[in-house]
Amino acid sequence: MTYLLALDQGTSSSRSIVFDERGHIVALAQQELPQIYPRPGWVEHDPMEIWRTQLATAREALAKANLKAGDIRALGITNQRETTVVWNRKTGQPIHHAIVWQDRRAEATCAQLREDGKAGLIQSKTGLLIDAYFSGTKLKWLLDNVPQARAQAERGELAFGTVDSWLMWQLTGGKLHATDVTNASRTMLFNVRSNRWDDELLALLDIPASLMPEVRPSSAHYGEVLPDLLGTAIPIAGVAGDQQSALFGQACFKEGMAKNTYGTGCFMLMHTGNKFQTSHNGLLTTSAAQITLQTEYAFEGSVFVGGAVVQWLRDGLHAIKGSGEVQALAESVPDSGGVMVVPAFTGLGAPYWKPEARGTITGLSRGTTLAHIARASLESIAYQSAALLQAMSRDAVAAGAAPVAELRVDGGACVNDLLMQFQADLLGIPVLRPAVTETTALGAAYLAGLSSGVYQNTEQLSALWRSERRFLPTLDASRAAERMARWEHAVRQTVAP
Repeated sequence: MTYLLALDQGTSSSRSIVFDERGHIVALAQQELPQIYPRPGWVEHDPMEIWRTQLATAREALAKANLKAGDIRALGITNQRETTVVWNRKTGQPIHHAIVWQDRRAEATCAQLREDGKAGLIQSKTGLLIDAYFSGTKLKWLLDNVPQARAQAERGELAFGTVDSWLMWQLTGGKLHATDVTNASRTMLFNVRSNRWDDELLALLDIPASLMPEVRPSSAHYGEVLPDLLGTAIPIAGVAGDQQSALFGQACFKEGMAKNTYGTGCFMLMHTGNKFQTSHNGLLTTSAAQITLQTEYAFEGSVFVGGAVVQWLRDGLHAIKGSGEVQALAESVPDSGGVMVVPAFTGLGAPYWKPEARGTITGLSRGTTLAHIARASLESIAYQSAALLQAMSRDAVAAGAAPVAELRVDGGACVNDLLMQFQADLLGIPVLRPAVTETTALGAAYLAGLSSGVYQNTEQLSALWRSERRFLPTLDASRAAERMARWEHAVRQTVAP
């Protein structure tokens, strides 16, 4: 049996998973990653803690699997995207905490870019909307605010990277300063048409090119792990940002195939082939995982509050004691009783982009109970995701492609059968839950397996994909359209004066 090791470095934890060549999980290890909140709107991580927890879980996963490093054919890395690290090339020490993707401190820079009329330029090159979410303005903040940082950067003494680059630097003892196209595409500094750092964008944010890592395909031989870290050298052979890795792990290799990850938020990606397309419906264009130098793209949309609405039911309303109770409470009533919950606690993401929106509950009556609110809260996850998929289908049809025919799902909330059935009903297409729901780590393992010869092509990976359950729509299309119309009306009320 051949084994692959995936490092899955996320926002709240570091995990490592050993897979066999059939994509089955052999062992999993996880450690929580502490969050640092210096002031409202700021979110940081300690880069050394990222490295420590990731290395510890890799060692633990191998021990749990009763394997040695020599039994592992290759290692893949997937990571929280946009999180920004800068370190000293000589000492390997970070110059500041990592600035996490959720952090909003660079909003002033983004506002200036918008005011200067740079939105069209940036979207045409990167596929992204100007937002503090992305790494470029975080990097500018570090250079402008950490003492001596800009001078050191101009002397070539510093290195920038997203979390994948930071891990590869540590794994190889500073021999490797690289990233892959998917992580590069989330910086707002990378031209996704040419697969190169863009000199004009670097100059726009006053960022020296010497900071930037080398960009490679997602499936490639990057380097080797130092033998003393895990016991013997292991090839690093696959790298992708978490959402593109999940798209790959779901075997969405062809144009029009889509996946949705139901986590704290929801992230939906649809593969759009090798032609760059700009969304006209509030979506981002991003690089999909690439196994060659051929460009691959995806439309992406993000829901800010997905599974987090269940945490609100538990911690805010005290409607449930544990997240696992929500399905039973919601199923205790036949429907939401006309209640609509729009969980715009931090504004609305794609396709609305309404940062000023705030959460609302509408349709309340004397007969409304916590069960109705719980059901409407669950349904809000499906409504937001349906709005994303409809936007993607409109973009696809406008480009002459077919609308999405099925949705593959993963993430913690996809285990909720009530939610998945309602999602299928709203969309009018099958919703497929895979047998292996750890698709983010699986994607990294598959990318590593391809470049190391475990797999010959993506057709072989498609054949490994298995669905655990298929949810078929049971709602008449006209009734589904009526429900979406009610949802859109509720959304408009969140931004009413």
